[in-house]
Amino acid sequence: MAIASPQTRQARLLKNRAVQRFLESTSGLIGLGLTLFIVLAALLAPVLNPYDPATDRDYAARLQGPSLEHWFGADGLGRDILTQVWYGLRTSLVIGLVAVLIGLLIGVALGLAAGYFRGWIETVIGWLTDVMLAFPSILLAIAVVTVTGPSVVSVMMAVGIVQIPKFIRLTRSMVLSLREQEFIQTVRAFGARPPRIVFLHILPASLAPLIVQSTLAIGTSTLEAAGLGFLGLGAQPPTPELGTMLSDAFKGGYSLTAPWTIVFPGLFITLTVLAFNLLGDGLRDALDPKGSR
Repeated sequence: MAIASPQTRQARLLKNRAVQRFLESTSGLIGLGLTLFIVLAALLAPVLNPYDPATDRDYAARLQGPSLEHWFGADGLGRDILTQVWYGLRTSLVIGLVAVLIGLLIGVALGLAAGYFRGWIETVIGWLTDVMLAFPSILLAIAVVTVTGPSVVSVMMAVGIVQIPKFIRLTRSMVLSLREQEFIQTVRAFGARPPRIVFLHILPASLAPLIVQSTLAIGTSTLEAAGLGFLGLGAQPPTPELGTMLSDAFKGGYSLTAPWTIVFPGLFITLTVLAFNLLGDGLRDALDPKGSR
């Protein structure tokens, strides 16, 4: 029977404590519940909803309020709003996840290089980060989409680029705090090469704050994607998207005569951002108890 090493036992103990702290976090549990609800609703939309968001229209129910047939009502074209919200939620979540993945991969790579190698590499990356942060995130995203053209892929790229400097700064700060610690010095003294030190020792020690930041960034990315969709720079018809739904309702002048065309898309944007923010707070308390409030 194999006996676990002291390091393995300590890792298991820390993991169990993190899980326990998360289970004791009210905000984390609420965020997890909302996140699971939103993700399942988006994934199961084709199974649970009988309508096609692109082609199905009920002109007799045009601008009809919530009813047993159309739970969230119908829009100006007779489309079922519940269907539009479910499929639009899928689009928004995909945009948020892909955008965060883009920001995470590029930002972490640049942050690791800047923090470990220092010198001119840190100077150049720091200058690039400062330039990107000098622009409001939504303006930077609008500029990217304007150049590439409105589409779902363009929104993913734009919102992902906006996330890059945040991950650069976080990763660089973590590397600077770890590179001179005793265990890194010991590994370096045994002749480990920089790539091995960075990817096998420094990066794993930086995962906790990166996980928290990634979770929070999904909510932010979803909100920015909805903003671009509202401006007409996001997903193009007939692809449903929450921000585009709000834009269509405002352009059609339905905000007062048919408020359900605005309330439900706006509600699910709010729930999505709230879910990932609460989940991120819970993960922060669990993974970094010293930094919790």
